[in-house]
Amino acid sequence: MRIVLADDHPVVRAGVRALVSLVEGADVVGEAGSAEETLTVVRELRAAGEPAQIVLMDLNMPSTSAELGGIAATRALTRDGGPERVIVLTTFDAEADVVSAIDAGARGYLFKDSEPAVIGEALATVAGGGQYYAPRAAAALAAAVRRTTQPEALLTERELDVARLLATGAGNRQIAKALFISEATVKTHLIHVYRKLGATNRTAAVAALHEEGLV
Repeated sequence: MRIVLADDHPVVRAGVRALVSLVEGADVVGEAGSAEETLTVVRELRAAGEPAQIVLMDLNMPSTSAELGGIAATRALTRDGGPERVIVLTTFDAEADVVSAIDAGARGYLFKDSEPAVIGEALATVAGGGQYYAPRAAAALAAAVRRTTQPEALLTERELDVARLLATGAGNRQIAKALFISEATVKTHLIHVYRKLGATNRTAAVAALHEEGLV
């Protein structure tokens, strides 16, 4: 496997190079310390007819882009359509960073405290056309997916409180007393409930609540 190391700290690159040297068949063919330098190194290897297979990419590198350096470089390589596959190797574990890296085209996401065996498995998996995400990264990605696929609640929590009391036959005064709010606030919530349920009166609203499975 032909690998380019992209990290702005020479000492870190030396450490990663040492780890990669433990992986059978892995060969570091280039190094870079910024987003722009990464693109230059990768493109020069292509031009020489000896492209890299994997770019091990740090996220926090200098860049002229508004994005993190590693994100910008990953996105640019993806746009190039070259044969290189990016594996992020970073200390950043925030959900936004994981999602941004994968959205930019990264095929793997590892952390710098990964064991050599894990790095080796990730390199082999991604070089073979697969994807490899460390457990923390996979959990962050799953959380983001759940948030984007989960349908938005029809009613807010307070509107639902009001609606459920409405369904019991309670009047505005009773609802207000039960929820420790004013009757005017109850009326405001009911206006929103009716609108969201497509109802024009209490009877229609209660029927819609049952139809939606809210009561």
